[in-house]
Amino acid sequence: MGDMISSHLDEAKREIITARTREVMGEFGCLYEQQHAVALFNKVRFDIEGGGGPQPQLLHRKIPLENKSIFSGSLFQYLEENKKWRNRFLFVPDSYNINYYDSKASHDRLLHPKGTINCAGYKVLTSMEQYLDLFSNSLPGMKAKVGNSPFLKCATQFPLILWHPYARHYYFCVMTEKEQQKWHAVLQDCVRHANNGLSEENKVQTPAFTDAVRLYRQAQGHYGTWEMMCGVPAQILSNLVMEVLLPELRELISPRLKGKLHERQRNWMLISDVVYSLVQGQCQAWYQAVLQKCDAACSSLEASIRTDMDQIITSKEHVTNKIREVLLPKSEKLLKVSIQPYISSILDALMEPTSRGFTEVRDVFFRELVDMSKNTLNEGTKETMAQDMEKISMLAFHPVKMQSCYEKVEPLSLEGLQQRFDVSSPSVFVQRAQILMREQMDHAVYTFEQILHKSLESPGTEELCKTIQRCQDRVIKKFDYDSSTVRKRFFREALLQIFIPYMLKQLSPSCASELPRFQELIFEDFSRFILVENIFEEVVLHSVMKDIMLAVKEAAVQRRHNLYRDSIVLSNSDPSLHLLGENPSIDWAEEYGGAHEEKEGAGKDTEGEGGESQKRRRMKQVVSMIQVEGSPVLLNESCMEVSGVNDIPENDGEEKDGDGEENSDGKALANQNGSANPNAIENPPELSNVKSVVTEEEAKPDEQGEEKVPLKVESAVVEKYKGSDSQPVVEKQLPTNQEVSEEAMPLPPQPEEIPSGALETAPESLPEATSGFPLPPHDDSGFQSPTNEEAEDEEDDVASRIAVPEPSEKHPEVRETSVATEAETKTVTKTSDSETRAQ
Repeated sequence: MGDMISSHLDEAKREIITARTREVMGEFGCLYEQQHAVALFNKVRFDIEGGGGPQPQLLHRKIPLENKSIFSGSLFQYLEENKKWRNRFLFVPDSYNINYYDSKASHDRLLHPKGTINCAGYKVLTSMEQYLDLFSNSLPGMKAKVGNSPFLKCATQFPLILWHPYARHYYFCVMTEKEQQKWHAVLQDCVRHANNGLSEENKVQTPAFTDAVRLYRQAQGHYGTWEMMCGVPAQILSNLVMEVLLPELRELISPRLKGKLHERQRNWMLISDVVYSLVQGQCQAWYQAVLQKCDAACSSLEASIRTDMDQIITSKEHVTNKIREVLLPKSEKLLKVSIQPYISSILDALMEPTSRGFTEVRDVFFRELVDMSKNTLNEGTKETMAQDMEKISMLAFHPVKMQSCYEKVEPLSLEGLQQRFDVSSPSVFVQRAQILMREQMDHAVYTFEQILHKSLESPGTEELCKTIQRCQDRVIKKFDYDSSTVRKRFFREALLQIFIPYMLKQLSPSCASELPRFQELIFEDFSRFILVENIFEEVVLHSVMKDIMLAVKEAAVQRRHNLYRDSIVLSNSDPSLHLLGENPSIDWAEEYGGAHEEKEGAGKDTEGEGGESQKRRRMKQVVSMIQVEGSPVLLNESCMEVSGVNDIPENDGEEKDGDGEENSDGKALANQNGSANPNAIENPPELSNVKSVVTEEEAKPDEQGEEKVPLKVESAVVEKYKGSDSQPVVEKQLPTNQEVSEEAMPLPPQPEEIPSGALETAPESLPEATSGFPLPPHDDSGFQSPTNEEAEDEEDDVASRIAVPEPSEKHPEVRETSVATEAETKTVTKTSDSETRAQ
């Protein structure tokens, strides 16, 4: 592989890479220095004059994911080095960068990860068809059909692929569809977080950088939104360089690629990744040099701005009026013909899915609080409430629970308008709306827990459920107001991102020649803070802003969008609440002793007793482990290998039966290759050594050993009573008379006992008749579980239907049944007597 890359990227090619990077960064550096002075002036002016919109009602958490990790679990990864599928342990910290290890033991021993994936610019794909389509589009003249043999073949039918237009691609696969759905939600959240853009807290560097990138692309003729405006500055600048560099390298290297189609595709991907890494390193060095130069001049510039602030503002207003006189007739004509007829239709296309998404956020938040109220009413203790609050506190960062909210926004489409207004893709607006939804959910959760905690501290005899209900109503009202404010701001910003580039593109040819003469009206001392190009864009923005504000205001009157009118202002309506905004997040488990820390891993950590190791063990995970959801447990993680494309038969699409999917990955894959049969496994207790599902919170470790005792069972299924798909099916050879009885009388539906941990059950499998409150809505997260009383009612109902002795609470998974035909009544009576005496 190294020889192939070095042969194509010789010294001549590397010189081209360096030259193009220097060229792009040189132009960008000049623009950045200009915009840095302008951004500094705007920041100082804002600090002096103030400003801002409606005051938010919800509290904002300063460090949302403190001492938290997002997710961890095992899956298979395709290795380019040896063309094999190998088991990997993935860990997603609060930074949303994906670290992958050889095994979980390597992670627990604090070893360095095998690699780290920054998901900025990536797309998460769940099929080879999607991947080949994107891959072929990135390589003109090298089209690959779906029927063609790809350079890799997935070991299972549930792939997960991270695709990037320039960087390395990552290939994973899992064993079940549930795993794929959960991993897909987690990976999408990583991409969404990395694509969120630069931090808005830096009021100088961020606007200077974004304006410099935008002006550079406009100088190259690229107006409109840009999908690759994502990641850290070095990544964004690398994407700028690759736009220019990659087509040139492709023309030089593509004809020299040898081999079959899939080999040329694979080699080109590897070459592109190496080029992208080289460019990124050079861009990082250039950008740091530009930053140091601007920072060195920052203090003197700020002193000049504060000294001459009034004169600078007066001079800018004078130049603005002159440019407006020339530009306004042209912009009004363009607005009337090309903008105003489309404002309402584009706004509707934005508002419908966005409003549905925020409504779903409200509903998810409300349902979680209702479930907590039900559980608290049944138990009546603060410990139960604390357990629920531990789960609710990280609701916004739970990608599986938030998936229903994100899906509401994904249908957003600007079809028919994208080409007209040069919108590259609606994904820019979709991801921004999803980020705002996550922020609003976190604000609501943080405000609720602060209000609830304050209420619990105050003396009083109010019932716990009433306290929760009162806090809930208070927060929901604040959420509705903030949600309306955030959505209206999002609609205005989205319309500006659509219309302003289009107007600039139409007006620049006719106005560009007239702009230089306005530069003469600016004093030389103020020329660094007043740029004619910026004033030109500001005039264009203000010309269309009036129509956009009017359209959004009219939309707020319509009830279907659930927006507050601009006249409704709740500023300082709850001044005492904002005093709680300085409080840290509440550790409900520690304060009320109501939640048990989940164990992460197959066993106890016996190494790394230092501070870092203890901190990692204390770190709580937002999303439950994959294995809890019914996926196979991966054994021997560090040495598991699956054959690559050369060793996997073509007919690997054969589906395994249910038992095969429920065994460990190694055995299920062995069954695919014809070397083992999962149904022949007669040693299920070995899975008890791996992290799996604990049926009850008070279950003892030695209970797993009960599976070794031969059971007199009518059905072959015993482990079904545990409610976990990840446990194997135990089959015992039954006497002939019992086989006849089994055929004569079918078994009732198998119930699923839901532990207080993280098991999921299909809603239709639960009994309809339950006492008290209905069951909480089903969720894939593993956070919610029915109350203990509901689980016991389910057990009693099942026990009465199958007529068996009631099992002890200590061993709910061991149940003995004895059913026979009328002709064998005496045999059944003797068997039942002997069982009774044995008990």
